[in-house]
Amino acid sequence: MNKGEQVIKEFRDLFNKMSSLNKIKMEDILKDYKSSEVHCIEYIGGNVDPNVTKLAEAFYMTNGAISKLTKKLMSKGLIESYQKPDNKKEIYFRLTEEGQKVYEIHEGLHKEFQERDKVIFENVTDEQFDGMLKFIESYSKHLDEEIKKNHINNKSE
Repeated sequence: MNKGEQVIKEFRDLFNKMSSLNKIKMEDILKDYKSSEVHCIEYIGGNVDPNVTKLAEAFYMTNGAISKLTKKLMSKGLIESYQKPDNKKEIYFRLTEEGQKVYEIHEGLHKEFQERDKVIFENVTDEQFDGMLKFIESYSKHLDEEIKKNHINNKSE
């Protein structure tokens, strides 16, 4: 296994461990909601004027899949749609009071997880962080380009 393969394997293992550990608490506290619903609520609560297109891009999902998800969240009373007075074409989403509660619970859990893991980050130097962030940014840009190519190829088929 070369170093590139090892990095990917270690990233995957790290992500799986983190997800597994966090999932236990998330599912216990937010048991009435699916992960996709909570992440959609998180995005809507943390962004200005989110719409189907922005959500689809953020989650690498189709507009149709996002439409189904947002309809489900509206039926549960967690989000509501709105339009701007100067643009009656575009539909945006915002959290309801109930959705805001879920958002705040989720944010609290993230803070708890950060606090749990703080001990490991305290020993990382700024130089090490910069190196990791540079690599992640570079790899992310590469994957964005591959997604674009894949998207273009799928449209032409």
